[in-house]
Amino acid sequence: MAEVEAQPAQVDISKTSNVPAEGYDKTCIFCKVVNKEVATELLHCDEEISCFRDIRPGAPHHYLVVPTRHVGNCKSLGKEHVSFKALSENIEPVCTNALYSICRFGFHWPPFCSVAHLHLHVLAPASQMGFISRLVYRMNSYWFITADQLIGFLNSKGETN
Repeated sequence: MAEVEAQPAQVDISKTSNVPAEGYDKTCIFCKVVNKEVATELLHCDEEISCFRDIRPGAPHHYLVVPTRHVGNCKSLGKEHVSFKALSENIEPVCTNALYSICRFGFHWPPFCSVAHLHLHVLAPASQMGFISRLVYRMNSYWFITADQLIGFLNSKGETN
């Protein structure tokens, strides 16, 4: 297990944890994961995003991609989150091109969020998702939205402000 923690994909973000007032919520489990306060393997971690496995996988490969600094849910995003919007625009096409249609990507729409820290679900292969997972992570539902739908929400929010 110690070998896995020494992988170069992991980045020490101790600087982030030294600034708890900005971008850190001490009650948020995802903030604790990103700041290595919880024993969870970080598959990727940099100043913008972090990625780790979901503890209750809905598919054989179920990952969560989160902003490294605390951001609430989809509805809490605003103009100041343009960098995450740009990131969201780039994550899905890259993964979709690499894996074609075997992945499912999306965000739970409030109040259907189990953790109040923005997180993108990446599930693969979608064909191996069980019945309940197909409902919970159902595309075109009012509780699970795609990155494109989130971007549309952010664009419309920017137009109305």
